[in-house]
Amino acid sequence: MLKAGIVGGTGYTGVELLRLLAQHPDVELSAITSRGEAGTPVADMFPSLRGRVDLAFSDPKDAPLDRCDVVFFATPNGIAMQQTRALLDAGVRVIDLAADFRIKDIAVWEKWYGMTHAAPDLVAEAVYGLPEVNREAIRKARLVANPGCYPTAAQLGLLPLIEAGCVDTGNLIADCKSGVSGAGRKVETHILFAEASDNFKAYGVAGHRHLPEIRQGLSIAAGVPVGLTFVPHLTPLIRGIHATLYARVSREEDFQALFERRYAKEPFVDVLPPKSHPETRSVRASNLCRIAVHRPQGGDTLVILSVIDNLTKGAAGQAVQNMNLMFGFDECIALSQVPVLP
Repeated sequence: MLKAGIVGGTGYTGVELLRLLAQHPDVELSAITSRGEAGTPVADMFPSLRGRVDLAFSDPKDAPLDRCDVVFFATPNGIAMQQTRALLDAGVRVIDLAADFRIKDIAVWEKWYGMTHAAPDLVAEAVYGLPEVNREAIRKARLVANPGCYPTAAQLGLLPLIEAGCVDTGNLIADCKSGVSGAGRKVETHILFAEASDNFKAYGVAGHRHLPEIRQGLSIAAGVPVGLTFVPHLTPLIRGIHATLYARVSREEDFQALFERRYAKEPFVDVLPPKSHPETRSVRASNLCRIAVHRPQGGDTLVILSVIDNLTKGAAGQAVQNMNLMFGFDECIALSQVPVLP
């Protein structure tokens, strides 16, 4: 059995990891850390896991993380970079669900995250964990940088066009909406029920931390820097991301066929029939990304609709998908749940 540890198990991403790993037939949960909740049984905090997870939260300094085969960091930015080196030296493989290892340009990372990076050499080693792009590198990786939620939806929606070289990469637009769980399990005014319910607003228009991550992935695919406008929005949903993506055609293609070919062998990307409009509820609690390709009025602008669950394909599900690849398991183990409806 693979021994897995989770650092920071009390947030929404942490409990989603627990939900998925508890269903994995080849994984034994060995440690779940929380300084504030040390000693508290996991099932007391998350009753949904009663009978499935028998561990209590442990203080990070007492947790046997160095005896795990894999450790997931479901922590705020800046934590994993402090602790990953010791784990790698102990032979543990690491999957970071925060942003510490996603952006290769250290100066760019430090600008957007407002801190000095503690392990720049590990950034160079880390593999960006988007399986639809880096599957073979992920299999061999010691350290995986799990993608962000917005970047997952946006990149999966735009990559086929950029890889084919059939759109203007200088003027891409990603208009994205997220449920409130994307803000994390914390007390902040803007995500209180009375503030977020029956409301819709943009935020981070001047610049959002996921912008350089999306731009990096698309630029690698294009072979040149891309121009990208990214605007996130907060919606009165608990979970889900809807990305509406715009790209101007530079060369004619059968765009529907292009997407179908690109994702034909991808177990977690579903290209819908023409004229479809994917809904966030169609992927709720699943590791799926559903995509639809549109060309309004036959004009020169393509509109790509991409939906994911921000906590699953946008975070914990993708992390488990990466773990499956790293340890030679079937990629779909513990991730084949049918989306929840209603």
